Amino acid sequence: MSGELLEALVDLMREKGLDKEVIIEALEAALVSAYKKNFGTGDNVRVDINRDTLELKVFARKTVVEEVADQTQEISLTEARKINPRYDLGDVVELEVTPRNFGRIAAQNAKQVVIQKLREAERGLIYEEFANREGDIVTGIVQRIERDNVIIDLGKTEALLSKSEQMPTEEYHSGDRIKTYVVEVKRTNKGPQVYVSRTHPGLMKRLFELEVPEIREGIVEIKAVAREAGYRSKIAVHSRDENVDPVGACVGQKGARVQMVVNELKGEKIDIIPWHPDPAVFVAAALSPAKVVKVEIRDMEKMARVIVPDYQLSLAIGKEGQNARLAAKLTGWKIDIKSESQAAELE
Repeated sequence: MSGELLEALVDLMREKGLDKEVIIEALEAALVSAYKKNFGTGDNVRVDINRDTLELKVFARKTVVEEVADQTQEISLTEARKINPRYDLGDVVELEVTPRNFGRIAAQNAKQVVIQKLREAERGLIYEEFANREGDIVTGIVQRIERDNVIIDLGKTEALLSKSEQMPTEEYHSGDRIKTYVVEVKRTNKGPQVYVSRTHPGLMKRLFELEVPEIREGIVEIKAVAREAGYRSKIAVHSRDENVDPVGACVGQKGARVQMVVNELKGEKIDIIPWHPDPAVFVAAALSPAKVVKVEIRDMEKMARVIVPDYQLSLAIGKEGQNARLAAKLTGWKIDIKSESQAAELE
């Protein structure tokens, strides 16, 4: 059996990407079950597989006692000392009990248990691989849609794109190739469950990292992202090199870089804002494309009162308040927008 077993182990390691030790340990556990099933014994047994020759041996483990009450679990001190004079009460003696035909029987009965152990080990490897990718982008193919949830094939496992994480402006069809953001990876009895998102701000950040070398190199930093997925987003960027324009780097020549991100997000509009340490300057920039006359910062309330020209008021607020809402989310400040005439009336 050793030659056949060795060949099978090599094949499994190559196919599953598993370590030889993982497979041997799984096989040892499986053979303990096979022994007990086929030889109807209550013995406390251990199966040992030689790591080099793959020779199988079965050992019965018995505790040394003064008087034996259970022969399957215990051995008398007298008998133990016949084996080795050093044995004392409470020690565990291992006696080889390998049946002559154990190799054939074990091979027949251990198969399913071995497969199960291998599946568990493989699931563990897949879990570790994807757990390390939390907060990253994965590319997959839409496999099916179940109760409004989109199941995405990632190759080694599936990902779940729930209704709440789907962009409201998108439709998903089997065979579509899409990029998603890994929000969380959980262990389950059926293997790792990967939860992904198309609406998470992290997706926007990672997409820009893919398209803009200056971000990958750490020259340009994305300070904040605010999204209303599928409709409009704002990102705040800052350059660590005064010679590099962070907005220009993200826009790219003729808008090529930002357009790649817009295309991936199916037309979502993106405002790229220069970050500034002065909250008044930052808030004014965040309300782009509206022009701002004045910003009053109220630190205690974490509020910014913004004054804009009368004709810019609707632009600053945006359709259904979207521009102001995104600016507030991007900057972390509550924003109160007034037109110049409204501000004059309050004075």
